[in-house]
Amino acid sequence: MGLIFLQKIRLISLIISLILSSINKANATTKPVSIENNQLNKITSVSQLSDISVDSWEFKTLQALIEQYDCVSNTNPDNQTLNRYQFATKLNACIIHINELISNGKINRKTLTTIQKLQAEFSAELATFRNRIDLLENKVNALQTQQFSPQVELEGEIIFAMIGVAGGKKANSRTKPINDNLVLSDRVRLSLETSFTGKDNLQIRLQGRNTPELSDFTGTKMANLGFDGDDDNEMEIDEIDYKFPLGKQTRITLYALGGGLGDFVPSVNPLFSGSGDGSISTFGRENPIRRQGGGAGIGISHNLNDSLNLSLAYITSDAANPERGIFASPHGAIAQITLEPTKTTALSVTYIHSYNNVNTGTGSELTNNPFNNQADAITANSFGAEAAWQLNPSITLGGRVGFIHATAEDLTATPNAFISTWALLLSIKDIGQEDSFAGFVVGQPPKVTDNSFGDTFEDEDTSLHLEAFYHLQITDNLAITPGLFVITNPENDNSNDKIYIGTVRTTFTF
Repeated sequence: MGLIFLQKIRLISLIISLILSSINKANATTKPVSIENNQLNKITSVSQLSDISVDSWEFKTLQALIEQYDCVSNTNPDNQTLNRYQFATKLNACIIHINELISNGKINRKTLTTIQKLQAEFSAELATFRNRIDLLENKVNALQTQQFSPQVELEGEIIFAMIGVAGGKKANSRTKPINDNLVLSDRVRLSLETSFTGKDNLQIRLQGRNTPELSDFTGTKMANLGFDGDDDNEMEIDEIDYKFPLGKQTRITLYALGGGLGDFVPSVNPLFSGSGDGSISTFGRENPIRRQGGGAGIGISHNLNDSLNLSLAYITSDAANPERGIFASPHGAIAQITLEPTKTTALSVTYIHSYNNVNTGTGSELTNNPFNNQADAITANSFGAEAAWQLNPSITLGGRVGFIHATAEDLTATPNAFISTWALLLSIKDIGQEDSFAGFVVGQPPKVTDNSFGDTFEDEDTSLHLEAFYHLQITDNLAITPGLFVITNPENDNSNDKIYIGTVRTTFTF
C-alpha cells in the first residue's frame, strides 16, 4: 500500500514537471510585445502636450539665439506661454536664418550643438511645420500652372469741354468773320478690356462725341483741338486692338480698327500726347508726320537692350475691302528707334513711308494737298526726330522736327513737294498739386517750303503755334485742363488775322 502511494506521488510530480517545462519552452519561443506595435503608443505623450514657458530651458535657449543672430523679430513681447507648435514656428524661422549664416562660416560649434539639441526636442513639430509649407508651395505651384481665367473690365473716359474761338476774319477770307461764340461739347469713351494669359490685352472701345472741328469755323486745320470729332454723340465702335508678348523683349500690336501710326511707337514726350490729359491742340500732341494714315494694321516693338527700342508698323485704311486688300491705297509704314541713354534724356528718330496719306490734318491747306487734287498716286518719305531732357524732377524740355518729301508719281515730271514742321515743348510738373502739370508749345505747323509743281503751291509766309495749358489733377478720377493757343499768320499767310482758341477741358475717368 505504501509503495503504491509513493509511485502515484512520483507520477504526479513527473506530470507537473513536464507541464512546467512545456510552458517555459512556449514562453521562450514567443516574441516580446513591442512598444512600437502597442496601440497605446498612438497617444501623444504628456511631454508633447506641455507648453513652453518663458522660464524653460528651451525658451531661454531660443531667446539667446535670437538675440545673438537677430533671426526672429518680436518673439514674445508679452512673455506669454507658447504651445509647442508656436515655439516650433519661431525655431524654424531661426534655423532658416542660421543656415544662411552657416554657408558664410559665421556660426560656431557651440551654436550648432544648441540647434541640434532643440531640433531633436521639437523634431515632430518641425516636421509638421515643414509639411504644411510643402503643401502650401504645392498649392501655389498648381495655381500658377492652371490656365489664366480671363475677366472683362470696363473703363471709361468722359470729356466736357467749354470752347471759345476769337479772331477777325476766317483764314483766306476777306469777308467771312469768325463768330466769337462759346461752345459746350462732350466726348464719351467706353473700353472693354480683357486678357487671356495675363500678359496680353484685348481692347474694344466705343465712342460718341460732338466736339466740332474748328477748321470749319476758322478756315484752317491749324485751329483743330486734340480731342475733336463730331458723330452727333452716336455711340459706335471706333477702336479694336490686341497686344501680346512675343518673348520677353518683343511685343506685337494688332489694330482691327482705329489705329494710327503714332499708336505703334513710344512717345518721348508723353505728357503732351494724350487726347484727354495732354495738349489741347492736335498740333501739340505729336509730330504731324505721324498722322499719315489710320485704320487697321500690325506693329512690332522690340527692346534691343534696356535703353534702346526698335518699333515697326504698317497700317491701311481699306483693309476690309476684298477688291482692294491691305496693300491698296491709302496706307503707311513707320520705323522708329527710341533711345534713353540716361534717366533724364530720351530721343527718337522716325522714318515713315506713306501712299496717298500726306494729309496730316494740322498744317496749311497746301501741305494737305500739295498737287492741287491732280495726283492720284502720291508717295511720301518722311523723317523726324524728337528729344526730351529732364532738367530737374519737375521741369522737362522737349523738341521735335519733321520733314515730308511728297512725290506725285502719276503726274508729268513727277513733281516733288517739301514740307517741314518743328516745335519746342516745356512741361513743369507738380504745380499746385501732385500729378498736375503745365505745358507750353511753340512751333511751326506743317509748311510747304518748296514745290516743283509750281511756286503758287508753296507757302510764302510762316505760321506760329503758341500754346499754354494747365492740367489740374483734382482727384484720381477728375482733372480740369484750361488752355489757350494762338495761331499767327494762319495758313502761312501774314495777311490773315490771328486766331485764338481757348478751352476748359474737364476729364472724368473710371
